[in-house]
Formats: sequence, C-alpha cells, structure tokens
Amino acid sequence: MPEVISFSIVAGVDPMVSLVALIVLAIAMSILGGRPGVITAAAGLVALVIAPLVHQHGVQYVLPTVVLAGVPQIVFGFAGLARLIPRSVMTGFVNALGVLDFTAQVPHVLNVPWLAYVLFALTFAIIFVVPRFTKAVPSPLIAIVVVTVIVIVAHLVVPNVADGGPRRESSPASPPSPCR
Repeated sequence: MPEVISFSIVAGVDPMVSLVALIVLAIAMSILGGRPGVITAAAGLVALVIAPLVHQHGVQYVLPTVVLAGVPQIVFGFAGLARLIPRSVMTGFVNALGVLDFTAQVPHVLNVPWLAYVLFALTFAIIFVVPRFTKAVPSPLIAIVVVTVIVIVAHLVVPNVADGGPRRESSPASPPSPCR
C-alpha cells in the first residue's frame, strides 16, 4: 500500500484513486486466484505508463488503460503463454523495477532529519533480528508497527508519505482536476 500511494504521487494521480485501484486489484486477485508471495501490483511500472497519460489526457483515461492492459494478461494467463517468456526476460524486468524503485526513493532519503536515519536503522534491525526468534508474524509488519508506534507515542517529527504532495479531500469518483 505505501508503494502504491507513493507512486500515485509520482504519476500525478490522487492517492485515493490508487487506493481504490489497489482494493479492486486485491479483490480480483482473491477471486481469480494467485500464489503466496506473488506481487499483484507493479506500481512502479504502472506509474511509468500512467504518469504521461494522466498529464496529457487526465485521470479519466486510467481505467480504460488498465483494462486494456489487463485483458491480454488474463488471456495470456489462461492460455499458459507465460512459459514461453524466457527467464532472463522476467529477471531483467524485475531488476528494472528494482532499479526504478531505488531511483524513485533516493530523493526521499536525502536531506532528511537525522532521526529518520535512526528509525530506518531500527526498522532494518527489526526486520533482520525478529526472524531468528519467530516467523509467525512477518518481520516487516512488526517493524512497521513498532516504528510507527514509536513515532506516534514520542510525537517525533519525521517525513512521511503525506509530505509527498497534496491530497484532495474528495472521493475518486469526483470530477478529475486537469493535471496540466
């Protein structure tokens, strides 16, 4: 969810639109099936395609674009065509998404208060230490909850996703504002 919100800001789309899309995708994936650990929303790739579209034509073209991109994927999936894609192509695609994610996040970790780096280190410590004691609850989830509670209880002022841009108070069904 944080990635979807962040990339919606990059794409110039209201985060509420992205959250609704994420909910629809999650429901569709739970009905159509899937496997544990499968990434169902490549938000970085979607942001790359959607950003120019939204800036040129407005947010009303997001749904038709996603549907037009999704239908062939569903057809390919039912036809079993995924096995025809070489592993090197899939590895390259995932690596490119990793590079995209990294480069999109670098500006957000520069010139931040030193406390953000301490919380970052604490988060990673929790992620790597907790699995030595238990695997019943995912360590990233524990890290998110613990660090969030620390920030809220201690009233710490650190950058967050809301600092990334303005959020409208209207629903995604509201008339779109032109992004020109």
